[in-house]
Amino acid sequence: MADPQRATLDTVEDTENLGRALAADLRAGDLVVLDGPLGAGKTALTRGIAAGLGVAGRVSSPTFIIARAHRPGTRPDGSAGPALVHVDAYRLAGDLDELDALDLDTDLQHAVVVVEWGRGVVEHLTERHLRVQLAREPESDVRTAVWEWVG
Repeated sequence: MADPQRATLDTVEDTENLGRALAADLRAGDLVVLDGPLGAGKTALTRGIAAGLGVAGRVSSPTFIIARAHRPGTRPDGSAGPALVHVDAYRLAGDLDELDALDLDTDLQHAVVVVEWGRGVVEHLTERHLRVQLAREPESDVRTAVWEWVG
């Protein structure tokens, strides 16, 4: 595996653009685990991933419904993109029964699955996953991202 990559993200648009760039390498079956505190940019990064995959529909935080499925669309390069399943594991609080009820292992066969607050919760679903650690500078909109494929 390659060394972790890092970026400073000065704006929300920078965070979304990183998501678009990461999406270029994502395929159905890939798991993306997002970690970071509130306001670090997890949903903004997911919006960028969705745009890079070309999925249909508005991407917003799935906090209250836990998971949102987005239909496949056309990537910016014109190729067919996979579906996206966007999960917020914050409310699951480590409840493996509720996580299992989401049936994410089935989703992984046909979609890219992005899990906010997923570190330590969903990694067992695949042999490898893309881990993205986000942080936000105090009293600032500047964010940092560190990402790497693990497994």
